[in-house]
Amino acid sequence: MTGLFLLLLASTALAAAPVEYTVTLADAPRHLVHVRVHLPAGSAERDLQLPAWNALYQIRDFSQYVLRAAARNPAGQPLAVRKTDKNTWRLRGGEGGADFEYDILANLPGPFGAEFNSEHAFFNLAEILVYAVDARNAPVTVAFAGVPGDWLVALLLPAMYPAGGGGPGVYSARDYDQLVDSPVEIGMFEQVFFQEGGASYRIVVRAAPGDYSLDGITRMVRTIVKTEVAWMEDRPFADYLFIYHFPHAPGGGGMEHANATAIELGADRARNEPLLLASLTAHEFFHLWNVKRIRSQSLEPVDYTRENYTTALWFSEGVTSTVTDFMLLRAGLLDESSWLAYLGREIGVLQRRPARQTQSVEESSLDAWLEKYPEYRLPERSISYYNKGELVGILLDLAVREATGGQRSLRDVFHWMNQHYAQKHRFFPDTEGVRQAVQAVTGKDLGRFFEQYVAGVAELPYDESFRTVGLRVERREARAAYAGFRASSDFGDAPVVAWVDAGSEAQLRGLAAGDTILTVNGKPVSDVEARVAQMHPGDTLKLRVVGRDGTARNVKIKLGAREREEFRVVNLPDITPEQRARRAAWLTADDQAPKDAPKGAVRAGVVP
Repeated sequence: MTGLFLLLLASTALAAAPVEYTVTLADAPRHLVHVRVHLPAGSAERDLQLPAWNALYQIRDFSQYVLRAAARNPAGQPLAVRKTDKNTWRLRGGEGGADFEYDILANLPGPFGAEFNSEHAFFNLAEILVYAVDARNAPVTVAFAGVPGDWLVALLLPAMYPAGGGGPGVYSARDYDQLVDSPVEIGMFEQVFFQEGGASYRIVVRAAPGDYSLDGITRMVRTIVKTEVAWMEDRPFADYLFIYHFPHAPGGGGMEHANATAIELGADRARNEPLLLASLTAHEFFHLWNVKRIRSQSLEPVDYTRENYTTALWFSEGVTSTVTDFMLLRAGLLDESSWLAYLGREIGVLQRRPARQTQSVEESSLDAWLEKYPEYRLPERSISYYNKGELVGILLDLAVREATGGQRSLRDVFHWMNQHYAQKHRFFPDTEGVRQAVQAVTGKDLGRFFEQYVAGVAELPYDESFRTVGLRVERREARAAYAGFRASSDFGDAPVVAWVDAGSEAQLRGLAAGDTILTVNGKPVSDVEARVAQMHPGDTLKLRVVGRDGTARNVKIKLGAREREEFRVVNLPDITPEQRARRAAWLTADDQAPKDAPKGAVRAGVVP
């Protein structure tokens, strides 16, 4: 019995031994990072994999950036390593433990990348760290070496500092998944800490001092977190980290994590469009519930080696945008007239895409893995689950209110899903899970709504839905500038031309499908169509492009004209008191009438 007990004790100790990562900032000019993975004693043959995707729903094959890989045993003797596929290395002879080492290029900027240069390092760690297939659930530690003495580290994981104090320290995580869900900013940055509602918040900003106001960002963040936590009546974290980048570059975006977010927005837009920065912040912060905890079953467990398909991105991303709108309205950061104008523009975006008649918003969710291809983003080929999902979320909220006489709303749907899925560590069954939540909240089956507007391609019932709050959609034909080509950007990257009209001025000037647009009228932009919409027929569009062969050239196009349908959300001629009351509750994202039971207090504590 004693021998068996000792054997079990030794086995438990082995299982608890952490996988130890050391990330060395090796060569800034070459963007080179050196990674050492110390594997504890285990099997003689072990597979190590580098994820094929992370942060975006795109296969990105980060193994393309690995320069060399080797392994040694604890005595320093080389171990046999061979690749079994493009992302997997198999080592032999590591039963007594092993060190697996490799160099990797980190030159993918933005919140979806891993970047190291002379100014800073930012990592989504799944893009640079392999995991042992047989130890993905083992505890892990990570240390950062080669960090300049005046650089700071922002990482929301428990830190175990060296005995002498100082330095970047060693950080621990429950397992690989928690480790790589923790973004890292290393460099010289400005930061602020504040407390709100029992939680600690840290804001880190890396940008030129004149491009932002830390006080302004802090006020904005404090308002948003206070509003959203109160709306959800739940705070499933004790600490939260915001990382902001404001580069002199086009585009922008944000990446959600369980207890953090990384947000990037071009400096000019961040300074001149504070509402856009607030919208990004509110969207990414709400993801800590919807996506990170209220999570689709089809995305669990995460498979880093292949596409992870789901039909629910319309809800996870699109309806998160719906909530973002309501939170900005509720917080006083957005007014009614501005939001209704925005709503009209979003309706126009969908209605001007012929693909709305052939691709459902569920199918758009499944096809997210095609978004990196310019041709897929053509209006005739696809719709956006962000755009249509946001509109569906708005109409769903109105449908819930109508079905309950105003006593329930989208807020109650999220509360129900938070209580029945997130807080019970369960995942919802995609669209069917949302439908079940709506039925539980309303007591009615709104299956027809989901069949027609989520799974189907029926035209959205704008006027029918908006009538309940005294609004309607006004449509008109307008003369607009047209460039004769279509280009689109993949999450803030430089736009790529997907289509050029035959016989157009653009074709005559040599623009071709596959050309990358570096600047528009001398400035980098991510949305060419939006820039053209600000111009007039007859204006000259000046492009700097680079072709598939790598040759850069200038292209000047005299803009033509076309008729296009514009949309506005306007008041009905005679608004009833009932419609006014419904709209007032709608715009504050609240229920119109008191519920039978009072709402509970905010629930603190971390939900794993």
